[in-house]
Amino acid sequence: MKKILKLINKYFANILICLVIVPLLLVPVKSNAEVTETQINGSLINASTEFLRDLDYETWQLVAYKSQNNDEKLVLRVIGYPGNLRIDHPLPLNVESGRKKWNLDDITLLNEELAEDSRQAAAEFDLENLLQDISQNRPLRLSLQGVFSELPVPPFLVKEWRTLRTKSLNEGI
Repeated sequence: MKKILKLINKYFANILICLVIVPLLLVPVKSNAEVTETQINGSLINASTEFLRDLDYETWQLVAYKSQNNDEKLVLRVIGYPGNLRIDHPLPLNVESGRKKWNLDDITLLNEELAEDSRQAAAEFDLENLLQDISQNRPLRLSLQGVFSELPVPPFLVKEWRTLRTKSLNEGI
């Protein structure tokens, strides 16, 4: 009788493992968009911040936020090491996704703090038109003439930007 009970307990333990633990290992973990408070232009605001590498292995920080300087529209700030963004403003940011292409307006000079910054480490672009035009979280490729030829943007970051835009629109209602 004891042997039968041991076999039954072992059998139920194996079933429990198969029903509970194995599905946890097989189901992928979902990554949620993370929009956090970031200090920009001297105040704390909701922003999406991510570090990415271009095809030349240069590291760039992309910060998307709702700008008070740009009629509460979403702005993409591209930040490199000091001196990396020595460009003649305005210079549009080229964005591609599949066959679609966009040119984001350079609005760096609208931000007095960046316009007067001698380090020339950041540039800002109007992100609103791009986000209005896309309906899915597809990968993007950014290029800025004379600065970087291709900076891949993964879908999770596009999702963060779209989430930030949705939050901004909902707050305005």
